[in-house]
Amino acid sequence: MSRFHSYLSTANKLISTYKSGTPLTHHLKTFFSLDKKYGSRDRKMIGAICYHYFRCANLFKQNHSTNNCIIYSTFLCEFGENEFLKNISPELFERINLSIVEKLNYLKVNVDDFFAYTNEISDKIDKSKFALSFFQQPSLFLRIRPKKKVAVIDSLQKAKIGYELIGENCLKFKNGLSLENQLRINRDVVVQDLNSQKVFDCLKEEEILPANQTAISVWDCCAASGGKSILLNDTLNGKIKLTVSDLRENILANLKIRLREAGINIQKKFVQDLSVASGLSSDEKFSIVICDAPCTGSGTWGRTPEQYFSFNKSSILNFTEKQQSILKNVIPHIEKNGLLIYITCSVLKAENEDMVKTIKDKFKLKVLEMNYLKGYESQADTMFVAVLRS
Repeated sequence: MSRFHSYLSTANKLISTYKSGTPLTHHLKTFFSLDKKYGSRDRKMIGAICYHYFRCANLFKQNHSTNNCIIYSTFLCEFGENEFLKNISPELFERINLSIVEKLNYLKVNVDDFFAYTNEISDKIDKSKFALSFFQQPSLFLRIRPKKKVAVIDSLQKAKIGYELIGENCLKFKNGLSLENQLRINRDVVVQDLNSQKVFDCLKEEEILPANQTAISVWDCCAASGGKSILLNDTLNGKIKLTVSDLRENILANLKIRLREAGINIQKKFVQDLSVASGLSSDEKFSIVICDAPCTGSGTWGRTPEQYFSFNKSSILNFTEKQQSILKNVIPHIEKNGLLIYITCSVLKAENEDMVKTIKDKFKLKVLEMNYLKGYESQADTMFVAVLRS
């Protein structure tokens, strides 16, 4: 068996043993940690093959074997030199530099068949462009923190690491690049998707921070890793009194470490299932509540294609019900004239525009801004953000 047929066999095994809900990157790491015969080059190629499969297999799996799905998916996702495809399917390799549309036509596949939830997507999203973006992994982005730009750029140039500077403070890199040895993560830069960096662009300090107030009270109610907390702190020049909560104890423990590295104090943190209750006393109010709501994650499926592969449409209702329950419990803790910043990484109307309409109608909040940040235009994730005033 050739090395490349061995890759095909191993990828087939990885795919067949993958369990829905497990991050593919964890599945790969576990597999390779138990079998040491694979070198770094082998691991990289096999991992890429698996990602290609989960990215595209829904186009082929009903009529083709897993091996053929892997081969066709690799053909669609790769451009330029690819040893695996060159050895496994010379005929397809000869056409590797065709455009995505040309490749789909060659395989007699309609791009409109690629995304199974087209009817659920917001009308604000270009459905064809969104579908085509799935064939390419989004890029790696970092945000430069305030007053760190000169030092960060100097470190990258000394290490001869290629980058693209987008705007003032966003760095774009090739995927798979490790930067921990060159940059002080969290202290000087934050690993954060391009559009995630933009969710507070609508906020200006002078509009939300009264002149007689030295700091503004903020509750990041679904805080997760704390990226939005760090971003808002930097957006408001550190003038925040921060409360954070999450459903998971271990997540909050990691968040505490990350915010300490970022030099940000947490006034209060607590574990709470917000779909059940707020976990706060009725008199606790905040000028800003950030609700980065649990959602389908459909705007990030290009980065995590295994989630799309195993997604069930019935989950949409589960997520919207949870979102409504969370909002019901957190909105009473917004002070008068305070702000709710509602965020998802979803492209589905039910989780976004429809949810904002529910907030507006049921809780009488005023919509100040509502936007999609379209990742398919910039090799990034797609985000939705709405700003509402109580």
